[in-house]
Amino acid sequence: MVVGIASLTLGVADGLGPPSFRSGEAFRLRYVLESARKPRNLALLAVVVLVVVAFIQLGRWQLGVAEDQSAKDALEKARSQAPVPVQTLLRPHQDFPNSLSARPVSATGTFGADQVIVANRRLEGRTGYWVVAPLRVETTGATLPVLRGFVSSPEDAPPVPRGTVTVSGGLAPPESPYAGDAPPEGQLGSIDTSVLVGRWPGQLYNAFVFQEAESPTPAAEFVGSMQRVPTPVGDSGIRGRNAAYALQWWVFAAFALYMWWRIVREDRREDEAARAAQQAPREPGDNEGRD
Repeated sequence: MVVGIASLTLGVADGLGPPSFRSGEAFRLRYVLESARKPRNLALLAVVVLVVVAFIQLGRWQLGVAEDQSAKDALEKARSQAPVPVQTLLRPHQDFPNSLSARPVSATGTFGADQVIVANRRLEGRTGYWVVAPLRVETTGATLPVLRGFVSSPEDAPPVPRGTVTVSGGLAPPESPYAGDAPPEGQLGSIDTSVLVGRWPGQLYNAFVFQEAESPTPAAEFVGSMQRVPTPVGDSGIRGRNAAYALQWWVFAAFALYMWWRIVREDRREDEAARAAQQAPREPGDNEGRD
């Protein structure tokens, strides 16, 4: 890269470029780039490039640490809050506030039998299905979608328990409409409340719950091989301290390049000083005594 820049600059300085570039600055840059092409300076540049790449990667790693730690902090903060009845935070059909993501809630009511299967979901490295059931909330009569759990096959989805239950878990906004190939009959591509409102009668909460607990504890036939799906945490920002560390690594990378450029410039100045000393006129007395 440096050699290519040097060649281009040499062409400009020799009169091949636009007249506006034929200046003393162009000639000085030419001399500096000539010095940059010296083997020792090119070798130093190779080392600097390796250092810069390492610093950039360290900065990216620190950013990843910052994001991961922020997500953990947000999850711990959300989970530290006691569950509150969903109807105290959200009304049926109300737009979902971002501030309620992962907020622990509870809901008491009865499950409807018309649960749905959401295809192409992953849990612990396995692909499977989400089991989502409608819970009719006692106090409002509206339906709250509840993500009961994950199964490997639609046939493994257990039936909903009978009677009044209280479920608790993290609140989540509805998912975007599914845009892929149509899933098999009886399955959905996402938890899209605009689709569910046409499937489940009555009012519907514009949210769903990642069920983490249920009271009374359901019998084994209502659980089967189904696994709970943990509440995810959305975008929680970046932790400031680790972001500052990332910025420091990138500053170090820029400084390494700057120091290499300074070394090259100083090397060129030494060459110019040596050349000037050789070309300086000799004093008359310098040749005396050589007869």
